Amino acid sequence: MTTSACWCSSPLTSTPHPSSPNSQLSPSRPYELSEAEVLLSPIGYVTSTRAEARDDHWDSETASIALTEDFASDALVGLDTFSHVEIVYYFHRVPDEKIEHGARHPRGNEDWRAVGIFAQRGKNRPNRLGISVCRIIGIEGKILRVDGLDAIDSTPVLDVKPWMAEFGPRGVVQQPEWSTELMRDYW
Repeated sequence: MTTSACWCSSPLTSTPHPSSPNSQLSPSRPYELSEAEVLLSPIGYVTSTRAEARDDHWDSETASIALTEDFASDALVGLDTFSHVEIVYYFHRVPDEKIEHGARHPRGNEDWRAVGIFAQRGKNRPNRLGISVCRIIGIEGKILRVDGLDAIDSTPVLDVKPWMAEFGPRGVVQQPEWSTELMRDYW
């Protein structure tokens, strides 16, 4: 498998970006992000029974993440003491022309009102990042097997973190009715 890099915008610079809401530098914030690039290297790749992106029935798939050769064989040691893991991955097959920067109807369904790209979880996001909380099935060396990963085969994985209950939402969770309807057959 070839190693690829994922590109985003913005390394640190000592000059504040003109559109920054806080363009005044301070001792506690000596640097501002500016328009440039941040390079992220995949830590692994997904192996999945699903090769193409489809919206629903992700729980019928099996998936594993194989860490790259950059990691030691003990990189996943201790992760098996957790029941779930958070996976951050890159939607590598979304072409530039499909990226959304404004509002759209989720899944193109005009029965649901148009909402901004940051008010939905669609794959056509500006930085193409996906996040899923998955159940850990097993770990064998540098391979993590999971349930509930909604990423296709060969997807670059950017990070893996143990899920801790304390990082879940605090307080009452609220969401619009269209999102509940959209998620009905997702898993």
